[in-house]
Amino acid sequence: MDSKYNYIVIEGNIGAGKTSLASMIAQQFKARLITERFADNPFLPKFYKDPDKYSFPLELSFLAERYRQLREELTSPDLFSPFSVSDYYFMKSLIFASSTLGTDEYTLYRQIFNIIYTSVPRPDLYVYLHSDTGKLLSNIARRGRDYEKSISAEYLQSIQDGYFNFFRQNEDMKYLILDIGGIDFVSSRKDYDTVVGEIFGKEWQKGINRVIL
Repeated sequence: MDSKYNYIVIEGNIGAGKTSLASMIAQQFKARLITERFADNPFLPKFYKDPDKYSFPLELSFLAERYRQLREELTSPDLFSPFSVSDYYFMKSLIFASSTLGTDEYTLYRQIFNIIYTSVPRPDLYVYLHSDTGKLLSNIARRGRDYEKSISAEYLQSIQDGYFNFFRQNEDMKYLILDIGGIDFVSSRKDYDTVVGEIFGKEWQKGINRVIL
């Protein structure tokens, strides 16, 4: 199956499986894989223990790293990969910041974000993996990261609301929202092939496109 896209984003809430899906697609199509480098962020464990104190430095550090990585990788040609697939989009910075920062900090953060956002490449297709908070919490618990133990359903809901507000307010891109609550594309090859068929086998229009799987 040939890709009609040069740059695809696989997004989703915490625990939705975006990195798994992006990695599987990259392996199948021999695409360039761009994954978020969050594991070494020194502010992340501190943030989950004391969000009020560490939310602003955490969000600024993510903003800087995401910008650097996407600009570096997407502007350098890769002659051996048919397309690039990423497990995050730069706008993620603003969505998470809206849920973690106070009003004054968020206003300052958004000013910084807006200055650099226009220079970040936009994806040809933005895929959002949607699951309910119960399944997300189960996935988070299964992978066993200590610093994620304090994540609440309310926090996950606020992140999800931020994504959907972004989609509604920025309809100049192609969004494919896949409701994956009834499938397991990691364990089931059939489910994975269904997801790939939706992403690559159909023509999607600008704005929000939603499919229940």
